[in-house]
Amino acid sequence: MNYQWYPGHMTKAKRMMQENISLIDLVIELVDARVPLSSRNPDIDELGKNKSRLILLNKSDLADPAANKQWMTYFKERGFHVLEINAKTGQGIRAIQPKVQEACREKIERDKKRGIKNRPVRAIVVGIPNVGKSTFINSFAGKACAKTGNKPGVTKGKQWIRLNRDLELLDTPGILWPKFESEEVGKRLAMIGSMNDEILQMTELAQELLACLLDCYREPLLSRYQIAETGEALTPVQALACICENRKCYKKGQEPDYEKAAALLVDDFRSGRIGRITLEMCGENREEEQK
Repeated sequence: MNYQWYPGHMTKAKRMMQENISLIDLVIELVDARVPLSSRNPDIDELGKNKSRLILLNKSDLADPAANKQWMTYFKERGFHVLEINAKTGQGIRAIQPKVQEACREKIERDKKRGIKNRPVRAIVVGIPNVGKSTFINSFAGKACAKTGNKPGVTKGKQWIRLNRDLELLDTPGILWPKFESEEVGKRLAMIGSMNDEILQMTELAQELLACLLDCYREPLLSRYQIAETGEALTPVQALACICENRKCYKKGQEPDYEKAAALLVDDFRSGRIGRITLEMCGENREEEQK
């Protein structure tokens, strides 16, 4: 399966961001804590060049806690301000305003020297589809300012939101990039739901996910679906068959319904029911995958 998805509206969204970047003091980039590198659009670094940067590891409650700490260190060492958050529950949201002030300290002091008072920091909120930007904005603002949905492509255009006297946010549509530099990046984005599921072959995606889980999160997987160890190497196909059996995923005539089992597995992973899982461990990088 070719893991690529770049609908036409994303080109328009990218152009809109380029047109507005001169108004911006700070780039707030949301990434998915389960795949922190794969969920970073490489275009954002060029777009945010010479701007203050804040990375928010969203959905951190779904990711491996030990991996979260490693990724926090990783980004800090590269000069980013960074926080772990869960936009849905509000975890970490209170720490953002002080972090914004810290990230933009030079700009704020420069304004004071020029006699400019009470000018709010202007921040653009960016990220890939379904990473939680609108949920984050609503949680940060304490009210429904942005439209949300559990699928990519809900935000269609730009929207300025005045949070308080110190901060204005520009909400933008989630955008991917025209060609993923490795197939692994595309797979991971499909697994976390940043592509349109309708273009994916769910049984194939489920087998790719099972290969990752069997390698790194074997116990939570076996426990969730009551799969017994036999002493032989369990393949992704066999694991999917076990899920069919244990979750009673059958078609007429007791034929295994692999598509139903695959959809169940992917949904369980995305919602955290299998456990706290990070698919991309610190130390992996895109350059290595391209070799």
